[in-house]
Amino acid sequence: MRDFARRVRKFVPLRGATGCFPTVRPWDDRTVTADASRTDDANASPPEGGGLAESPFLLACRRRPVPHTPVWFMRQAGRSLPEYLRVRDGVPMLESCARPDLVVEITMQPVRRYGVDAAVFYSDIMVPLKAIGVDLDIKPGVGPVIADPIRDAAGLAGLRPLVPDDVPYVTEAVQGLVGELGATPLIGFAGGPFTLASYLIEGGPSKNHERTKAMMYGEPELWADLMSRLADLTIAFLKVQVAAGASAVQVFDSWVGAVAPQDYRESVLPHTRRIFAEIEPLGVPRIHFGVGTGELLGPMGEAGADVVGVDWRVPLDEAVARVDPGKALQGNLDPAILFAPWETVERRARDVLARGRTAEGHIFNLGHGVLPSTNPDVLARLTDLVHEASTEDAP
Repeated sequence: MRDFARRVRKFVPLRGATGCFPTVRPWDDRTVTADASRTDDANASPPEGGGLAESPFLLACRRRPVPHTPVWFMRQAGRSLPEYLRVRDGVPMLESCARPDLVVEITMQPVRRYGVDAAVFYSDIMVPLKAIGVDLDIKPGVGPVIADPIRDAAGLAGLRPLVPDDVPYVTEAVQGLVGELGATPLIGFAGGPFTLASYLIEGGPSKNHERTKAMMYGEPELWADLMSRLADLTIAFLKVQVAAGASAVQVFDSWVGAVAPQDYRESVLPHTRRIFAEIEPLGVPRIHFGVGTGELLGPMGEAGADVVGVDWRVPLDEAVARVDPGKALQGNLDPAILFAPWETVERRARDVLARGRTAEGHIFNLGHGVLPSTNPDVLARLTDLVHEASTEDAP
């Protein structure tokens, strides 16, 4: 099966360390354009010219015909791979994100091992906050911890805008990856404003987001100012990645599922919509994802992304009914299913593929990130299954 999958996806051999990196495109706040040929015409024929133009992942994002259902996995860069654990040994998370050599190596590891249809940039949603001077750390077993939580206007005043010179290591790493990846797209990413706000206000991970919601409900002007600044931060961080060569972007608003639909529309959606509107002229597909967002899929689809990510709680054919037409869907195998016997994994993966065919475009993924103790061999086998089964079962 591995040989079949490699033939189908026309896997591009990796270039050696001496391969030349492409020259970075100048970054202008409004005029960066990574893909001038982008079209939203789902009925258009595949583009000519090979390379990225024929990427099944990019074609699916644009709701165009694909040779097979593309697949990648959230948190595929790192987590469960033994080679990742070796290179990260003794290196703190945020330090690893600021070392282009490690970023390139870790991002490439799942591409080498699995032959997925897209690479996802190895970084963390807290990187831009760290880059603008927020005193934070990512503690193993805990997550992001903020030294001085932001809970008033004085704290908010310290959130300055991000500029490309704040994150030169991101530009260098993306350039290096584009040179290595060839015809495999690179997905850049950033955190969504609600999730970033929650970490900043709570001071770390939170089950109930009580302080966050207290500000949202009780101090709406302060909340709006914070969300606006965080939207600016996300926009700037995504623009850096696209200018350096990223072929698509994903906004992870991981914890926005804690918000009721009405509150989402009033207090979150305007800021998320602005993020996607600012990125739209860059010409790259935009993906929007959150966890526990079954009741928010409709308004999330209104935010302006090209692809709506669906977690494992809502079947994809049901998600199709909740999201307005004109969107591709991404997802949504439960990451925990990968610990079941292979017969179960295969049955459930085929079910996801079948339901995904009801969408205008489908990118196979997990319903959230790869769990740390996942067997990499199961992910490799799953990648091949998706490629082969989607080819066999195509109408």
